[in-house]
Amino acid sequence: MARDSGLEELMREELGDRPGLAEKSMFGGWAFMLNGNLLCGARSDGMLIRLGKGNDGWALALPGVIQMLSGERVMHGWVRGGAEVYSDDALRRRLLDAALAYVESLPSK
Repeated sequence: MARDSGLEELMREELGDRPGLAEKSMFGGWAFMLNGNLLCGARSDGMLIRLGKGNDGWALALPGVIQMLSGERVMHGWVRGGAEVYSDDALRRRLLDAALAYVESLPSK
């Protein structure tokens, strides 16, 4: 899967330079980690957002947001949004804020 440098930059700008934030190549795209925990990602097929199991229902009700799949396996607690989602500044921010809130609640690795 090809990377999307434009989406990576959008996410980088939203996340800022907070302590504990790191980036690396993962899942055929670019992953953002917070305190060693996977937070979100950018790939050519859209942005990946970690909301935590049981916390993704509200996001899945939004237009353009779908359940993340790994092959045919449903990745509960993860959602994916294409260009129509991540190009909406308010929606992108809302999803990233929710991901930050969840991942900040996890113990550091």
